[in-house]
Amino acid sequence: MERTERDQPGGASVADGVDAAGASGAAGDVDGARRRPPASTALPPFAYTAADEEKRRGVRRMKATATGLLLLVALVFVLATWAKNEGLGGWAGYVAAAAEAGMVGALADWFAVTALFRHPLGIPIPHTAIIPNKKDQLGASLGSFVGENFLSEDVVRRRLRSVGIGSRLGAWLAEPAHADRVTAELSTALRGALTVLRDADVQAVVGEAITRRAEAAEIAPGIGKTLEKVVADGAHHRAVDLICTRAHDWLVLHSDSVMDAVQGGAPGWTPRFVDKRVGERVYKELVRFVTEMRDMPGHPARAAIDRFLGDFATDLQADTDTRVRVERMKSELLSRSEVQDVIASAWASVRAMIISAAEDDRSELRLRARASLLSLGSRLATDSRLQAKVDGWVEDAAVYVVTTYRSEITSLISETVAGWDAEHTSRKIEAHIGRDLQFIRINGTVVGALAGLVIYTIAHALGA
Repeated sequence: MERTERDQPGGASVADGVDAAGASGAAGDVDGARRRPPASTALPPFAYTAADEEKRRGVRRMKATATGLLLLVALVFVLATWAKNEGLGGWAGYVAAAAEAGMVGALADWFAVTALFRHPLGIPIPHTAIIPNKKDQLGASLGSFVGENFLSEDVVRRRLRSVGIGSRLGAWLAEPAHADRVTAELSTALRGALTVLRDADVQAVVGEAITRRAEAAEIAPGIGKTLEKVVADGAHHRAVDLICTRAHDWLVLHSDSVMDAVQGGAPGWTPRFVDKRVGERVYKELVRFVTEMRDMPGHPARAAIDRFLGDFATDLQADTDTRVRVERMKSELLSRSEVQDVIASAWASVRAMIISAAEDDRSELRLRARASLLSLGSRLATDSRLQAKVDGWVEDAAVYVVTTYRSEITSLISETVAGWDAEHTSRKIEAHIGRDLQFIRINGTVVGALAGLVIYTIAHALGA
């Protein structure tokens, strides 16, 4: 710790005076210590920098100047009083009165300035050492002041309205370089978010959401309406064509299998050559039937399929038994592990696709995002109605934050100040404003001297 001396009008420096308050004014510091949080819970004091030390040197110089002026006035008072007593002239009385009042003013202002930071002369005079002793109250008052004058709805809305965020944001986004920058930042944020998320957690959430939604919604009526529209538009004919073609090709390639199946189902008492002839006949009829279905759009079997599908579409929408069966089949299908695995793996595919698109500067995702930002910027820069909407949204959001969390914001100020060490806080504040406060001492000396001269002159004139 630095060498300590009592802080008095002739004190050498602010640092000395502050340390003196800690040494000789221990009784006053007891009060301040009571208001400090315990050492284990106190917040670390704000750093004392080289700039603060330079300010302290400036305070020392100003304190020396103010103290030197006080000593000069005291010397003048002594000499003027001696001259007055020696009868050297009437001027001595005026000078002595001015010097006497100057000393009073200097001492009074020294007391006032010193009382802000410590007990004058180490004496625990009431209402002195204001900053160390009232630090917590000052923090609470500062928090309340900020809350009432800076975090009010009217102030926030007026300030944001004067800024014109909508038009400024539009002009900024309309620049291609800025749109590129925002797109890159959004891509980085998206990649970061997808990297942080655990695949297992997301897959579980996605799987549960899809399963729950599928189970809650009845699918039979929707399928029925879709099938009814498909049949009405004839869109199913391509599927029938494909099935007929594949069936014909399969029969051609597997003729032996078809005939063996027919012969295997014949009674055991029939001759084998009869079974063979029957098998060949059945096979030829199957090929003929499938060929006619494939080549004849107006085949009766095709019409039968149309009627079947139309009736099935109606049953899906209106028949209770059919709807119940479809719902039961849906539940059984969803409960299968294979289906759940497919649902869960969908997230991995989507994630990989998004990350790949976000990393590629020329991907469709980034190009569309950039184009959207440029379009939004152009509209915001020229569309006054859209600007008003954006300004309104920003104002509402800011007002919501300051009105909802005003107490938390102001408590941050008061709690931070309460966590500072009282003596350290006093030293830092004095380093920043002490130089100006020393001018108060100088002004008090000059103003006191002038006031004393005026009073003495008026009194002398009235007495004469």
